[in-house]
Amino acid sequence: MLMRTDPFRDFDRLTQQLFGANPRPSAMPMDAYRSGEEFLVHFDLPGIDPETIELDVERNVLNVRAERRSPAPEDADMLVAERPTGTFTRQLFLGETLDTDRIDASYEAGVLTLRIPVAEQAKPRRIQITGGGGDRKEISG
Repeated sequence: MLMRTDPFRDFDRLTQQLFGANPRPSAMPMDAYRSGEEFLVHFDLPGIDPETIELDVERNVLNVRAERRSPAPEDADMLVAERPTGTFTRQLFLGETLDTDRIDASYEAGVLTLRIPVAEQAKPRRIQITGGGGDRKEISG
């Protein structure tokens, strides 16, 4: 259905076990789950201008790109800069059972929400069987 990829995930996990801290905060944390006939994916993107968010799907790979710019003017004397800025990207591999042509995206309160419907061909359906004697029976498949 959904597969997450992060080439540095195992390295980060090992570092966290050795040193007890997460050395690289996840710039685009996400939750993903199935609810009924659709998958929902939520990305935390606080402080992102919705105009900078780009989504594209190519061969069942969903690419998310967003940019956070610093609110401080270029000539400002920065005292503390803890909020990450720049371009953030994330990839999700979508299974063949999802309808990538009907993805719905919304952005509200700093959360990008994607609704990805299950493809019609992946939904269970009933098949009618005709047999001798003219009786019709249904089998759930």
